[in-house]
Amino acid sequence: MIRHMRTGLMTASILALSSGAAFADYELNILHINDLHSRIESINKFDSTCSAEEEGKNECFGGVARLKSLIDQKRQDLSGKNVLLLNAGDNFQGSLFFTTYKGLVEAEFLNLMKFDAMTVGNHEFDESEDGLAGFLDKIEFPVVTANVLPSHKSKIGDRIKPSIVLEVGGQKVGIVGAVANDTPELSSPGPDILIGDDVATTTAAVEELKKQGVDKIIALTHVGYPRDLAAIAKIPDVDVVVGGHSHSLLSNTDEKAEGPYPTMVDNPGGYKVPVVQAASYTKYLGDLVVTFDDKGVVKAAKGDPILVDSSVKPDQAVLTRVAELAKPIEELRSKIIAKTEAPIDGSRDNCRTKECEMGSLVADAMLDRVKDQGVTIAITNGGGLRASIDAGDVSMGEVITVLPFQNTVATFQIKGDGIREALENGLSKLEEAGGRFPQVAGLKYSFDRSKPVGSRVVSVEVKEGEGYGPLDPAKTYSLVTNNYMRNGGDGYDVFKTKGENAYDYGPGLETVLADYLAAHQPFKPYTDSRITEVAAAAGTTTDATATQAAAGAAATTPASGPQKHVIAKGDTLWDLAKSFYGDGALWAKISEANGKPAPRHLHVGTELEIPAK
Repeated sequence: MIRHMRTGLMTASILALSSGAAFADYELNILHINDLHSRIESINKFDSTCSAEEEGKNECFGGVARLKSLIDQKRQDLSGKNVLLLNAGDNFQGSLFFTTYKGLVEAEFLNLMKFDAMTVGNHEFDESEDGLAGFLDKIEFPVVTANVLPSHKSKIGDRIKPSIVLEVGGQKVGIVGAVANDTPELSSPGPDILIGDDVATTTAAVEELKKQGVDKIIALTHVGYPRDLAAIAKIPDVDVVVGGHSHSLLSNTDEKAEGPYPTMVDNPGGYKVPVVQAASYTKYLGDLVVTFDDKGVVKAAKGDPILVDSSVKPDQAVLTRVAELAKPIEELRSKIIAKTEAPIDGSRDNCRTKECEMGSLVADAMLDRVKDQGVTIAITNGGGLRASIDAGDVSMGEVITVLPFQNTVATFQIKGDGIREALENGLSKLEEAGGRFPQVAGLKYSFDRSKPVGSRVVSVEVKEGEGYGPLDPAKTYSLVTNNYMRNGGDGYDVFKTKGENAYDYGPGLETVLADYLAAHQPFKPYTDSRITEVAAAAGTTTDATATQAAAGAAATTPASGPQKHVIAKGDTLWDLAKSFYGDGALWAKISEANGKPAPRHLHVGTELEIPAK
């Protein structure tokens, strides 16, 4: 049984329960999801809406009907035990259900699942505070985010708390939330909501919980796996971190995982903090078991995310409701607008770190739309591309799943030095695969990720006739982007401050892409080396079409002393730890020795230090 407890008010019976249980270990089961992104219906391997044919072949994952069914089953299996169900944010944005219903459908199904607490994600502000206020009106569970600081004029009021205290099995469990510090750049919270520093506000909330006698504290965050490891898990008295934002799959069995589940982090207080995350899009349900000693310190933590595949039978009542809600949008979604010869890669891992097929396609479509206006360059953010498209017929629903944000085409003029500044911004979050990564058309650029932020662009060339010439810093160029970026979104302040003659031209990006595909069918996906990465260690250049790995192969026997390894294509820290140490779980040792690089985005050609086991 879970009860909400008001700050500073505890009855004698509650105190008795707490003290009576304080002499034994306490086991807590934490079920969790993150980054649902409006995947109300099931998804296929491309993270797009699953077709009836794919369902018939048992090739689908997730969706709220399966997720509800699995949560119900887990609660039944854990009957009589201490269980929490947590949501780490970004329920908004990603399908026609959000486009049509603006978060109310997500609220309805989350209520059915009976979450115990949620933190907001940056995308909860995509419809400004108005959209979030409507969501808060409907949900039946608490929202905690310590660094969301509304003004007295905000429509949110005091409905987002820094923390809450739940009574679970006679013990007090505190939950404090946090959202990404750059939410104002990533989304649109508006003038009446301040986003404070995640660490400072979380620390203050934890201190307040400690004053109330709470000794089991969970940080429920939407700041990303790297930030959870580097900062949140090291806040004094934080015991567990349940995260989101980076869509990180943590697993002890999947070789593609970003790290182990849980990832144990050393807290300066002399104990270890388990950090977990469960990928995204309803594809996994996180399943963590934490054992606390009688002082509230984590003694053990174990678990693994559960794949929500076709073996999970959907809840029939939920399926019926989803079908009912889908009727108004089915005609638009099912319309076939084009055909493609092969899958178009719009995966998060690629489009946020290098040239990807979907990025080149969308940038080319944008530029084609305004070419008669004298516009010669397109820049769009990789984070705005939310799915791949499989081969064959392309529906309007698939296109909207790729581009769900209702962004529109925007044009302006800017000097060459402003373009270079924009590219530097786009490359500033490479280590965490930030959504600002610049996909382009009408220009080529190369970069070196080993250089400091602000100095990563190596070269920029702009298209001149049939060839390319160097970017002129003093020349004024006409550029097309989306209205979100033109207004400074994703850190592109230079577009807002240095752009001139700005015009929000109007067509939605999804319409622009659909029209371009229709005019170029059957479409053949491509990359053409318009974005290349300079390999600092090797002094060579790599690009999205490269098929040969850089020199160097992992050792095949455990290391007896310090060694070096040159990263080859496909390397992960887990694989390297398994190769050098015989145990993939020791990946963090290599990470620590090399400045904690992104585990799944290792730079081909870079030399790693492999410390002795």
